[in-house]
Amino acid sequence: MHGTPHIVSDVMTQTVVSVGPQAPFKELVRLMRDWQVSALPVVEGEGRVVGVVSEADLLLKEEFRDGDPDLPPSRPRRTAGLTKAGAVTAEQLMTSPALTTRPDATLADAARTMARSKVKRLPVVDQFGLLQGVVSRADLLKVFLREDEEIAEEVRREVVSYLFPPPSSVLHVDVHEGVVKLVGRIRDNALVPVAARLVRAVEGVVDVEFELTGNRPEEASGAGRP
Repeated sequence: MHGTPHIVSDVMTQTVVSVGPQAPFKELVRLMRDWQVSALPVVEGEGRVVGVVSEADLLLKEEFRDGDPDLPPSRPRRTAGLTKAGAVTAEQLMTSPALTTRPDATLADAARTMARSKVKRLPVVDQFGLLQGVVSRADLLKVFLREDEEIAEEVRREVVSYLFPPPSSVLHVDVHEGVVKLVGRIRDNALVPVAARLVRAVEGVVDVEFELTGNRPEEASGAGRP
């Protein structure tokens, strides 16, 4: 019923800085500073992503500065950190295989991947693993920049016209700063939780509220939060 959702290729950054496996440590630091990014895809061949180097990987060299990376670690769990602290190239520093997403992935899928893995950026690769771009948390938030009237029109078209057709229901849609308010009367209060879920699924919606006549007070006050 809903219009086609935005996908990663709609919001990703296509001009991407990447490095080869043999890129030296200081070059990685300079590129992150110059491009103002927190991670760099590592590619080989024609652009196949083989790993990612992040600020966290680079900071291990500072974290373990007081120790000797060539000495056996005092605690086994520090082994990986000490190994990277002694690294001098992207290949030695990178996390591999890289966590990536596809251009046709939905923004919700990309957001879940970032949240579960606690990363800020994902390389975007095609079916052959070739780098197409990078999507960041900031990119995923772009849907919340949709104009209120654009959101309202989609809610009217994709939700209200299906669930609450006239003349049995008369429902007006108002959107302010992404908060959708549905005002009027409806024929079936049981549809309110369904409407709330569908409205929240519209990209750019921050929240949904109901102001319905003819409902019992407890239904009207709680309808927007099933």
